[in-house]
Amino acid sequence: MTKTRVLTGITTTGTPHLGNYVGAIKPAIAASQDPSVQSYYFLADLHALIKCQDPRRVQESRLEIAATWLALGLDTDNAIFYRQSDVPEITELTWMLSCVCAKGLMNRAHAYKAAVAENEAAGNQDPDKGITMGLFGYPVLMAADILMFNAHKVPVGRDQIQHIEMARDIAARFNHLFKGDYFSLPEAVVDDRVAVLNGLDGRKMSKSYNNTIPLFVSEKKLLKLVRKIKTNSLEPGEPKDPDGCTLFQIYSAFATAEESAAMRREYENGIGWGEAKNRVFEYLNEQLREPRERYQALMEDPGHIEQVLLKGAERARGEAVPFLDRLRQAVGLGRFI
Repeated sequence: MTKTRVLTGITTTGTPHLGNYVGAIKPAIAASQDPSVQSYYFLADLHALIKCQDPRRVQESRLEIAATWLALGLDTDNAIFYRQSDVPEITELTWMLSCVCAKGLMNRAHAYKAAVAENEAAGNQDPDKGITMGLFGYPVLMAADILMFNAHKVPVGRDQIQHIEMARDIAARFNHLFKGDYFSLPEAVVDDRVAVLNGLDGRKMSKSYNNTIPLFVSEKKLLKLVRKIKTNSLEPGEPKDPDGCTLFQIYSAFATAEESAAMRREYENGIGWGEAKNRVFEYLNEQLREPRERYQALMEDPGHIEQVLLKGAERARGEAVPFLDRLRQAVGLGRFI
């Protein structure tokens, strides 16, 4: 039976938070345990360089993210877990794909257009001021990530669908020019059932808004952050609407359906905000206690994480090296003998 190939990259510029867990990590880890799926999970550290020139932050983020995924149960026997930068064939493929990718396609990329629009709004004479080739061409690197392993499905948010379509266009162009079925055309997978958590201020939880709750902060820090979650001015005893309430949303993302229904009744009965925040803290703290301990142990043993990632890179390169040899032959860069 041919396994479905699913690929997911995690950009290494931040510390994983509750929103990352609910929106991406939890469903991906479940998929990693499915024997009918060949999963590829990678630390997108080359992508990180596009928007972060702080080497210490990139290095810390790579370690934190790897430790987080392992602590939460990523099945590295089934899934292939690697650092993007440990598979140099990806960067060589990026160049091959760049040579068949139309510049006009990159001109239409959302991130590039947004950066140009920002320059124009600021009155800059040069619409490309401050825009690097990394930002301009990163959809090609993303295409190489996907096409190197001929992923069938790529779980993404709606804002990333365009990049999967670009990868399809680039793959089809390469296949046409070099007369072969080298690349399968990937499909974007958008799961609208996956929750998007709000942060401390009620906006989407995002490091760019500085409103996140990191997954594995200490109990004391977790309590402090939960108590900072924005609520309204309704007093204890007054019925409260759980729908649209960040506190209830975060609780429900971790709780069972029965537990969420019970909390909803507490809202209807007028639970006080202080009591509600204490309940949410206690529940989250209990849910995260064991993985937090595993995470802390992993962070104190970077050598173990390094070995896991090197093993994953070896498996990834086991596929990438012979495939790239085939692609080199296709474009005229093969060996003479």
